[in-house]
Amino acid sequence: MAMFNSELKLTFSRLRTKILILALSAVPIALAVVLKLFGSPQAGRGPNFIDQVTNNGVFAALAGIGVVIPFLLPLCVSVIAGDTVAGEASFGTLRYVLTQPVSRLYLLIIKFLSGVIFSIIAAVSIAIAGLIIGVILFPIGPVTTLSGTTIGLESGAIHILAASLVVGLSMSGLVAIGVFISTVTENPSAAMAGTVAIAITSQVLDALPQVSSIHPFLFTHFWSAWGDLLRFPVTFSGIESDLGIQIIYIAIFLSAAWAKFSYSDITS
Repeated sequence: MAMFNSELKLTFSRLRTKILILALSAVPIALAVVLKLFGSPQAGRGPNFIDQVTNNGVFAALAGIGVVIPFLLPLCVSVIAGDTVAGEASFGTLRYVLTQPVSRLYLLIIKFLSGVIFSIIAAVSIAIAGLIIGVILFPIGPVTTLSGTTIGLESGAIHILAASLVVGLSMSGLVAIGVFISTVTENPSAAMAGTVAIAITSQVLDALPQVSSIHPFLFTHFWSAWGDLLRFPVTFSGIESDLGIQIIYIAIFLSAAWAKFSYSDITS
């Protein structure tokens, strides 16, 4: 537990981590300010939920989440995940860390969990920033769900925060991929770039109908399932599929990371 706490402190005390979270949190704020100055687009145009922000400020949180999911959030997660092991190796601290009385598998799990916690905090921060700026700039009220029903403001805010939690957990497969790549190279920039490239490739494949047979097996395929929490009653099948495929990728890539890392000679 002491090593886990130390890893979290190291991750979140870095200026880079703080900048990434601030940059992500700035997205719904920027969207809300632009909409306040220039008005909302026509219904159905622009990112999901953006045409509803001026009518109900709580939708600024949902619009922000929808904007960051395709690229910006995976990019930030890749930066953290790709640095987990390769960053220690590049700074020459990995050998010192491995002198601690813990197994290499335990170290990888700690690194992975740190990345997942970053993903969750980043996603929830986007939602909170969106809710705050939405309350400041626009009127707020009961939330109209994707099913067309209306729920109370407090219930709507809870659903939004729950959706952001699902978004954060949806990145866990990507974190596992980043940890694996981080064990393959001692160059953190290469590990970050490789992780981003895999995320982009998965989304490109997911957009191609010619390979629709593999879509359910892509870790990005169910990234939009968080929207089911904005239905009433809530449907969980998409979220279950999303988290299920993440667990599969976690098992595969953490096992591969352990297989590589457990027998590697650490030279730095």
